[in-house]
Amino acid sequence: MQFDVVVIGGGLAGLSCALRLSEQGRRCAVVSNGQSALYFASGSLDLLAQLPDGTPVAAPLDALPALAQQAPQHPYSLIGASQVAALANEAQQLLQRCGLAMQGDSRMNHLRVTPLGTRRATWLSPQAVPTTPLDAPLPWRSIAPLDAPLPWRSIALLGIEGFLDFQPQLAASSLQRQQGVDVRVGYLHLPALDRLRNNPSEFRAVNIARVLDMPEQHAALAEEIRRLADEAEAVFLPACLGLEDDRALQALQQRLGKPVMLLPTLPPSVLGMRLHQALRQRLVQLGGVLMPGDRALRAEFDGGRVTALYTRNHGDIPLRAPQLVLAGGSFFSNGLSSDINGIREPVFGLDVYDRAERADWCQRDLFAPQPYLQFGVRTDAQLRAVRQGQALDNLYAIGAVTGGYDPLQQGCGAGVSLLGALHVARHIVEQGGDA
Repeated sequence: MQFDVVVIGGGLAGLSCALRLSEQGRRCAVVSNGQSALYFASGSLDLLAQLPDGTPVAAPLDALPALAQQAPQHPYSLIGASQVAALANEAQQLLQRCGLAMQGDSRMNHLRVTPLGTRRATWLSPQAVPTTPLDAPLPWRSIAPLDAPLPWRSIALLGIEGFLDFQPQLAASSLQRQQGVDVRVGYLHLPALDRLRNNPSEFRAVNIARVLDMPEQHAALAEEIRRLADEAEAVFLPACLGLEDDRALQALQQRLGKPVMLLPTLPPSVLGMRLHQALRQRLVQLGGVLMPGDRALRAEFDGGRVTALYTRNHGDIPLRAPQLVLAGGSFFSNGLSSDINGIREPVFGLDVYDRAERADWCQRDLFAPQPYLQFGVRTDAQLRAVRQGQALDNLYAIGAVTGGYDPLQQGCGAGVSLLGALHVARHIVEQGGDA
């Protein structure tokens, strides 16, 4: 089977790369094994929130020179500061073309409210998520950033009766303590959800959203919120609305006459699923070929080039393409594997960042930065994957499968995926000329 580009991995990195290449006229196939990690994500996207030495970052682009000094192997350092800035703007435009309305700017992080009522610095957030500005009046190196309070002094923070994946009391306690906000806690009781409530395995955010998104449920939902919210200036709900778009949320706000905001829940995440579905739908519209439930198994090489890729579902029929992109994720998605002999990339046998001693893979302190999170495939500045010390001519590696950075401690996982995807797409197009 012949394509212009074969992408291995159907998460944020893989879909974004295939989508951008499809916009440029390339025929792309996406081999996707299992569920995207976006289903477990908050829906917000990080660019850079902290340097490796622990310094908080308010202005991500301004912090890139320091990042290059501290982590020269970081994907941003390999790509280069000027390219990162351009790609960040390109990424926002890509999301807009997918119908995703996001708030945020690469020049300055903002703070999003988490399910625990705390606030976390990030780059882009869905419009429905409550956020506050993060201002740095002095250079980011010399002073901690200053943040503004929430614009509401009274909030109704409402859970759903029987829904265990969101605990409003925890968020209310943090908001009252840290923001000085008057928070009223309540629980929505909606007869339309009784069938789901009777089966705990089905009473999840996604299934609730499928019910509450139906127009015939909007009036009852608004009336129940009105009863519990009373005179509160704004309403915070668990993200159990808007699986496809914001129409249900907008209708609710019009009925109530006040802001209604959404907080992420435990997985599966409605906001993360919506991001994944928007990317996937746009790719299909552009003619991209999706191969869900398939898994890359092995490859054939001719010198420094990959000549064939074999997958589980296609048996002895290889996938062939002039260019391939590995975006199979990290350990969570089986893009990397580990055993008694060490860390390895299982499909192509690529070189990886790791540590020889297993005792050095993690730290005893659960909340300390964990070394294994920086393990992953080695690449060159074009993000071409390295095998036996040499960069392969036609295989790129992007996203969580790559090494040299800590997506959690540095708050950069989504940015590395998105910007790496667009960087590789641009390089492939420039190499191949017009389709």
